[in-house]
Amino acid sequence: MASFLRTKQAGMQKDLSAGILPGQFAPDEQTRYGINSQVSCFAYEPVQSLLAVGTKETKFGDGKIYVFGQSRVTKFLTSPARATSFRQLAFVANRLISLDSHNEVAIWDLDAGTKLTKYAYPGTACIATDPMLDWAFVGSQMGDVYAYDLDRERPAPFRIPNLWMQHDNHTRGSLLVTIQLHPRDIGKLLIAYTHGAVVYSFKQNEPVKFFEYEVPAGAPGGNGEGVTAARKPRLTHALWHPSGTFVLTAHEDGSLVFWDAKDGRLLMARSTYETRINEPSSKPAKPMPTAPIAKIAWCCKSNPDDTALLIAGGNAMDDAQSGLTFIELGQTPIYATSSWDILAAHFEGKRRLTLQTPPVGVADFCLIPRASPYFDGAQDPIAVLTALSSGELITLSFPSGYPISPTNMLHPSLSFVHPFVHKIFVATVARGRWLGMTETRNQGALILTGGAEAPKRRKRYEGRNIVQAVHADSTIRIWDLGHGDEIENPTQLQVDIARAVDRYQDVDVTAVDMAENTGEMAAGTVAGEVVIYKWGGNKFFGRDEVKQLDPNPGGITDISSRAEPSLKEGLQPFVLYEMMQGPITVVTVSDVGFVAAGSEGGFFGIVDLRGPAVIFQASVAEFAKPEKKGFLHKSHSSSSSGKEWPVVVEFGVMNLDDDKYSSIACFVGTNLGRVATFKLLPSGQGYTAKLAGVTSLGEKIVALCPINADTGKPAGATGPVVAGLRDGHQVNGVLVAVTQSEARIFKPATAKGASKSFDGQVCQSATVSEQDGDAVALVAVFADRTTRAYSIPGLKEIGRSTLRLLDPERISSSIVAKTGDVVGWTGPSEITIFPVWGSGKALENSQDTMINPELMIPPRPTISNLQWISGTQYVSPTDLDLLIGGPDRPPSKRMIAAAAAEQAQARGGGAGSSRAGAAGAGQEGWGDYLTRQLNERTEKLNIMGDSMDNLQQSSANWADDVNKYINKQKRGMLLGGIKKSFF
Repeated sequence: MASFLRTKQAGMQKDLSAGILPGQFAPDEQTRYGINSQVSCFAYEPVQSLLAVGTKETKFGDGKIYVFGQSRVTKFLTSPARATSFRQLAFVANRLISLDSHNEVAIWDLDAGTKLTKYAYPGTACIATDPMLDWAFVGSQMGDVYAYDLDRERPAPFRIPNLWMQHDNHTRGSLLVTIQLHPRDIGKLLIAYTHGAVVYSFKQNEPVKFFEYEVPAGAPGGNGEGVTAARKPRLTHALWHPSGTFVLTAHEDGSLVFWDAKDGRLLMARSTYETRINEPSSKPAKPMPTAPIAKIAWCCKSNPDDTALLIAGGNAMDDAQSGLTFIELGQTPIYATSSWDILAAHFEGKRRLTLQTPPVGVADFCLIPRASPYFDGAQDPIAVLTALSSGELITLSFPSGYPISPTNMLHPSLSFVHPFVHKIFVATVARGRWLGMTETRNQGALILTGGAEAPKRRKRYEGRNIVQAVHADSTIRIWDLGHGDEIENPTQLQVDIARAVDRYQDVDVTAVDMAENTGEMAAGTVAGEVVIYKWGGNKFFGRDEVKQLDPNPGGITDISSRAEPSLKEGLQPFVLYEMMQGPITVVTVSDVGFVAAGSEGGFFGIVDLRGPAVIFQASVAEFAKPEKKGFLHKSHSSSSSGKEWPVVVEFGVMNLDDDKYSSIACFVGTNLGRVATFKLLPSGQGYTAKLAGVTSLGEKIVALCPINADTGKPAGATGPVVAGLRDGHQVNGVLVAVTQSEARIFKPATAKGASKSFDGQVCQSATVSEQDGDAVALVAVFADRTTRAYSIPGLKEIGRSTLRLLDPERISSSIVAKTGDVVGWTGPSEITIFPVWGSGKALENSQDTMINPELMIPPRPTISNLQWISGTQYVSPTDLDLLIGGPDRPPSKRMIAAAAAEQAQARGGGAGSSRAGAAGAGQEGWGDYLTRQLNERTEKLNIMGDSMDNLQQSSANWADDVNKYINKQKRGMLLGGIKKSFF
């Protein structure tokens, strides 16, 4: 009966929700965007071009692994058994290896998104892997090193004890820090302990070199502290030179110590600022506290002997510049022909740069190499992905250090922490309009190009839910959230509000909106400015010509000259409306050239973009007075007192009150529950705004939805509808207004209509949603994390569901889109999407393909001929399998699969040997690689042996010739003497 009465009170004859059954209101969790917790580790795979990001367990979420490829390709990996934090990630043979806070080493299948196996070692400190090896070396904190068989997915019997404790029996508490395989000779392992570093030989099964750093008395050391006595700073990192000729150890005092890996000689000790810090000095050392070295990488160009260091940390605490330290070393001198002084001078470096980051400290970084997965991922890098201690990410070009925007470079989920997203807004944009919104911008090579998206169903709605994500640096990134269907335009757009207002301090975006059909966008700031963007070309493309513009409070300023010089076509800054009446609280862009904005100072203004000109600006107090015609009193404490400002604005077209014609209307809702209706009437070459009436609903307005009373479709101010007004077309419309405590359907501007209370629950967001285009309903989200649907016009509850995944602290920021999708925050940097017209499904992993099996890992670099001739013992992968796995270990699955594939190719009359040409070389199998390596080494050995044999034969022939000549001369002399005596 109550529903029937509301239908009559609303003046509507048709039940617009008749086609909706209660069981159809069952929200699915469609997808999530963002990062659930703080980023803890990275791994990049250059062959497949994939990026893995691990997070740690916090109060906002459990540890999770995200794997990102090109465009929207993604996969997430979780440990359902227990919450954990991921500490280290590595790609090996198209699988992902992880180490977590429970000391568990796990192997993940990237395509299936599942954990293949796991094994926990006691007190694991780190792991070391290689793209071409079937072994993961696991270092325990107590100093032992274990081997895990990645191919057989089980631990191997191999173990290296704490070598430093064996080396120095008096040492106590020597813990393992890091381990690293030799970049060229897999027969050697560099093990770093807190007291020193050790080079271990698999071939000899023993340590072959020890490195211990001691700063003598009088030497400044890394931080200039304790100079009166000798000291041994704790070791924190150890790594190989890309050629394996030298070893670098980093220490807790900021010392960087370079060693000769062959004879253990200390070549140079330096800090990030000074050199020869291990030599006593007559000058008194000044203490200089330094930041701990979080990470260090020995980078190289395509030529592994042209190197540099990239260091996170090690800089002085009072250094004005913060970020990554880049020390260029240059071309490494030829070891065999260089003196110790030349080698020492080389490590003094050619230049030092700082890749600047925000002054919060760098926690970790991940280099993005151009092609090679070797040299610890540090060969020929093009960029560096940096994690700050605050949890944010920054991508920098390498080695110049210029910031790289993640727009269309990284997955949208990564952009939520690149930098942090503070607010999101969602606009439903027409599909045709969005398909044409692909910006043209100068951009470098893509960072991620791997993976392939799984096929999805065709478009589900004509309206695309376009999110406008506001970042901490005042940039707004705009992209399609999708409906679980094929995203036809997955690209992102970007606008820079700070550049548009020509101010880079205190630029906080407070409100954003985008027009449904024109794609025009407006953004309001905390300073009271409204920046309006239009789609088009940039006449200032390639030129950074920002003009100095005078302030224009209350007026309109052309800011087209503030377009980004790198943006050729896209959303360009058009005009700036300087309302300057406090922070902008709401901004709305219509499809017919009007932009409305309200401010916290209580002002409301309308801009006509045809001028452009401000056609209305006034205080809310002026048009919301109780004595205004049509004002309906409703008892509520907040209605008669307190500061009032606009919070919701919508444009529509309908008949107002008793008018016999339809008008363009602007509906303004305030924080005190008033709804003001304005008529926008033609006047000369423009329009004027006239107040039609004010209605009071008593509580803060949450949503205003003008709809057609006959069809339930939105009664929006679109181009075709407004054009029809000239021909006398009319729209029988009503306004669905939602406050925090009730929903009301009435005919604006002053009718009372029908209402329904929410029974004490506080509504946070609402809209009128279509259900498969046949029926409509009011969908709302409440503070108790429930979502409910109500019929129109009866306002009878159709169904309700609890969304427990939503963050209760940010439930007020939830959004209900016109398509019925609830977009809400699950944590500080992650949102989830719930289509309410679903079947109650939980979140499913994507079906994207991550691995391209046709992309082969290149052969591993090996020792040079000179190193081999000088006595370096070469250990092949097969030798290593024998040394670690023992003689009973069968060939690995990779080797068997490669051999089977090669045999099948040979039987099928394929192209022949993998070495038959350039194309074949790219498809070389692992077995062929080993065979070729052995053949090449045997061939070189034979050549060397033949050369020595030829030299020996030539020397013997020369000696025989000399002997024959001498004997001939002797015989001649003897015969000559005899002839003389007798004749």
